[in-house]
Amino acid sequence: MNKHIISFCIIFLIGLECFAFQNESATIQKTIIKNGVGLGSVIAVVTSLDRNKSILFAIIHGLFSWFYVIYYAITRKEE
Repeated sequence: MNKHIISFCIIFLIGLECFAFQNESATIQKTIIKNGVGLGSVIAVVTSLDRNKSILFAIIHGLFSWFYVIYYAITRKEE
């Protein structure tokens, strides 16, 4: 249950950050979306924390983003 709450909080905070600047100029919106955290990074960090219980691995896997997500999908064990 805790991993679902953590996942929701991370996604909520990222969404809040992306939509907080809707009234600003288009240049600021493009910069925030361009430099923001991607969906692949969020999925990689959450799955890495769930599997490894290590913040260092989560940061490394977040940098690899979609590569780690694909690796996780291939190598995960069915429960």
